[in-house]
Amino acid sequence: MPEPLPTPDFSVVVPFFNEAEVAGAVIDELATALNTQGGFWEAILVDDGSTDRTRDELSAACARWPACRLLPLAKNQGQGAALFQGILAARAPVIGMMDGDGQNVPADFAGLRPLLAEADMVVGRRAQRDDSPLRRGISRLANAVRGRLLRDGLADAGCALKVFRRPVADGFWPFPMLNPFMPALAVAAGFRVIERPVRHRPRRTGVSKYGLGVMLGRPLYDLLAIWWLLRGRRRAVPAGR
Repeated sequence: MPEPLPTPDFSVVVPFFNEAEVAGAVIDELATALNTQGGFWEAILVDDGSTDRTRDELSAACARWPACRLLPLAKNQGQGAALFQGILAARAPVIGMMDGDGQNVPADFAGLRPLLAEADMVVGRRAQRDDSPLRRGISRLANAVRGRLLRDGLADAGCALKVFRRPVADGFWPFPMLNPFMPALAVAAGFRVIERPVRHRPRRTGVSKYGLGVMLGRPLYDLLAIWWLLRGRRRAVPAGR
């Protein structure tokens, strides 16, 4: 029997939904980057109920890279639920996350992880976002409204490339659009959150799974729900950290 893998220093959660065309390349790039960065790592590959060959691609990637683990969801639950389940499955004291569409650059984890010496969560900021003008405009508007209501102090909370200490995850809730609200939840729990520039690439193939209806509607509902839940719940940083 093969020897069990050591407990990882770093867990990366990557949600996938119908990304068969790029899934294998995304995982290969991630694994190569993490091997270069050193230490023991694991990647939690969450298949969010894909209806194409994504699960087959993820299974094949796990065979190539033993540090990868497939977490299959029986049906599509949305990116927020997929992220939440992946974070629960992560074993390392430091957790990272990225999108499965190939637009994030896994090598950028090397610049974010050391910053956890001065913060509890580090969020990527897409310095040169490679999306359509319409999507960029909607994102700027969403960031402005979110920042005004939730006071997270970030310019690009929606960037999927993030790293954080495990205790930060205790304040997360499985909202359908969890990703852009993670920093606000961390700030409300008393953790220090900073952001740093990262790279962003155009989508190589396929289409975005989040159209304008999702970008405009679902985040607004979640924003109002989180704003209501966080009212009066902000507290000082816990003693001893």
